[in-house]
Amino acid sequence: MESMIEGMEAVTVHVHDIQRARTFYASVLGLKEVSFNAAASRAAFAIPGTTTLLTMHIQGGEEGGRPPGTVSGIVFSHKDPVAACAEIRQRGGTIVGEPTTYRNPLGVVTLGVFADPDGNEFVLRHVVPDRSGTATPPRA
Repeated sequence: MESMIEGMEAVTVHVHDIQRARTFYASVLGLKEVSFNAAASRAAFAIPGTTTLLTMHIQGGEEGGRPPGTVSGIVFSHKDPVAACAEIRQRGGTIVGEPTTYRNPLGVVTLGVFADPDGNEFVLRHVVPDRSGTATPPRA
């Protein structure tokens, strides 16, 4: 069967205040803004290591999708989620799930959860595959 998905262009979140969101994604997360359309209240940021964009805009009245502050389940990778969450907090971001390390069938997983100014939640995760049973978790 032919796939109906050919790639991923963007992940979009709805926000209440585009300027506040732009400041958060650039200054707190350190992402590079690649476009901004003031008239449409839309911004796009590059996600390192991918061609996928993280885009945001103010949700239109007739537009479908999740309202601002209800996005969850988007997972970003980082080699050290503990340090990344600490830096996000230091830069003024909100950590809504303190970093934890646990073992599951994927291996040793460390993840933390942060929220943008609207409450949209994102996961920072690192997985050390545990094929030999000797994997050690990242620093906690």
